[in-house]
Amino acid sequence: MKTTLIIMAAGIGSRYGKGIKQLAKIGPNDEILMDYSIYDAIEAGFDKVVFIIRKDIEEEFKEVIGNRIKKYIEVEYVFQELKNVPEGCTIPANRHKPWGTGQAILACKGIVNEPFAIINADDYYGKIAFQKLHDFLLTADTSKAEFTMAMAGFILKNTLSDNGTVTRGICIENDEGYLTKVIETKGIIMNKDGQLDCETRESKDIIDPDNRVSMNMWAGFPHFIDYLEDGFKAFLMDDTENPITKEYLLPIIVDQLIQEKRASVKVLQTTDCWFGVTYPEDKELVVKAMKNLIDQGVYPEKLWK
Repeated sequence: MKTTLIIMAAGIGSRYGKGIKQLAKIGPNDEILMDYSIYDAIEAGFDKVVFIIRKDIEEEFKEVIGNRIKKYIEVEYVFQELKNVPEGCTIPANRHKPWGTGQAILACKGIVNEPFAIINADDYYGKIAFQKLHDFLLTADTSKAEFTMAMAGFILKNTLSDNGTVTRGICIENDEGYLTKVIETKGIIMNKDGQLDCETRESKDIIDPDNRVSMNMWAGFPHFIDYLEDGFKAFLMDDTENPITKEYLLPIIVDQLIQEKRASVKVLQTTDCWFGVTYPEDKELVVKAMKNLIDQGVYPEKLWK
């Protein structure tokens, strides 16, 4: 069975420089975080990668990574644009950015017709999560729910930054390891006394270093993309939120399907440490962490031979 890795990269700026965190060079041969994610995905068995980008960065994006990667895996490009809205919907005059991760995945309609996994462009997830999501896509029983999905559940303490706060989706699971709720939690930080704190009131009493959290790494099947199309139109027509700032976000969409008892989402536990360049100061730590993985033999020094 063919499987696809979808990488959400439309947030990358149109001018590449050291200020663009998603394209920070962190490997010994100028590899970026996406290189390692794609390498791990190929190793896990994924056959195709689909980059979600903006049309104005297509040529530059291909120069940075796409042309190199196509030698090793099938590559497709889709475009997330503010103007891509359903017929009958209008774009607010003062709206300048696209509509969020739900719209990003919707851009894959017609291109992704096989089971898929979704990741962010600027996160390092480790090998375990890719292997577990790929295995899930090959073996899942899709007959028990309208939408059969999975997510990689990272340990909260493995996803923190030493240089500031982070936002994570704290996962509430049932006894069988299925997701019952995601609490989007902002301002998470480990204090000097080793205690976790956060800004989200709902999470203050449950936050713990060993909480499972979502890092926007999902697995699903093509009809979920079809659902996003109808949901996106309803989202745009809803006038209860500020049209300038509201976003059509995957965690909220999935959570709504769970509450409606339409989705079954398996939490696939991973103990790998997350890396990401959330703050400029993080880059040095990520470079060191990747060097350690190379020294341990997890990755070859020259990733693409």
